[in-house]
Amino acid sequence: MYVVVASYFLTFETKKDMVGERENHFMQIAVELSRKGMESGNGGPFGAIVVRGDEIVGRGWNQVLSNNDPTAHAEVMAIREACTLLGTFQLADCEIYTSCEPCPMCLGAIYWARPQRVYFANTKDDAAAIDFDDSFIYQELQVPHTDKKIPLIALPVKEAIDVFKDWQKKGDKTLY
Repeated sequence: MYVVVASYFLTFETKKDMVGERENHFMQIAVELSRKGMESGNGGPFGAIVVRGDEIVGRGWNQVLSNNDPTAHAEVMAIREACTLLGTFQLADCEIYTSCEPCPMCLGAIYWARPQRVYFANTKDDAAAIDFDDSFIYQELQVPHTDKKIPLIALPVKEAIDVFKDWQKKGDKTLY
């Protein structure tokens, strides 16, 4: 099993320092969820859990096919469940265990949720070997908007920036 650990504050820990029976136990649960989702036809072979202390507060598996939702990846589903259960949009006192290194979308969701660390089993290269290859997304991030496979076309309107200005002045906003 491949395990890489990174905390939210970008300090890197060694496998030896961060992985023991507890972590392996939680990883096995994430892997079981990946099998459950795959065998039930919900989507690809990916599972994830969110853990606070020693309690699982969110479970997810890939449900892209069953939900007709391209964002229903395991990590996103687990984050959604954990945030709902805990009544918060940030998971600062939590860890995420996922059966595979997060894709770019899930990595973005993870950074917004701000867990302490993420453990993963399979790598993005392992995923690419079974036809879940996200490398084109990483490449597309470097391409100018108009040259992307799905062009991003700027269409600035005054009303849009006015909303941003109103947000900036808003006194009762919650930053995240």
